[in-house]
Amino acid sequence: MEDFHRDEPVTERIAGKEISMWWRTFLDHNTVTGKLGCIFGNYFWKKPVMVIGGVGLFLDEENIFVPDVMIISNRESIHEDAIYGAPDLVVEVLSPSTMRRDRTVKMKKYAAAGVREYWIVTPGTKSVEVYLNQEGTFELDEVYVDFTELELKAMDEEERQAVKWQIKVSLYDDLFVDVKEIFEKV
Repeated sequence: MEDFHRDEPVTERIAGKEISMWWRTFLDHNTVTGKLGCIFGNYFWKKPVMVIGGVGLFLDEENIFVPDVMIISNRESIHEDAIYGAPDLVVEVLSPSTMRRDRTVKMKKYAAAGVREYWIVTPGTKSVEVYLNQEGTFELDEVYVDFTELELKAMDEEERQAVKWQIKVSLYDDLFVDVKEIFEKV
């Protein structure tokens, strides 16, 4: 099979520094990203909210990111070329080459810009970390894991009862996301 090439790499600007990213992602990354796009897209169908990912997000001149999934209720921030200003919710699906930035500097910039909810999704561990913005910084709200049957059997009854299978999106009263659905076929 012929190697695929792209003329220009995907770039982000973090604290004024240009960062080139490998444009190809792994199958599990794309599966999870697509699944979340569908879940959110179905919920927001015919509502004045945009679900989008893989496009430029201009937080300011020094910080231009390309999140995997965004939920945006402020239609004025949506322009033909990119999104300008903080989305309501940002999801970053971790890749080995970007996970450190997603967990540190980008997380801080998202919080300072006013992103209200931030998800870090890790396909390898089938986990979702949900962070809520508390006065300009993110605080971990909950970690959700799609445990295997073997992992569940290794837990005691109290631990099994504490497992949460539904992610409650804090921004909407009736939006719940099934953890197993996110990682189906991963």
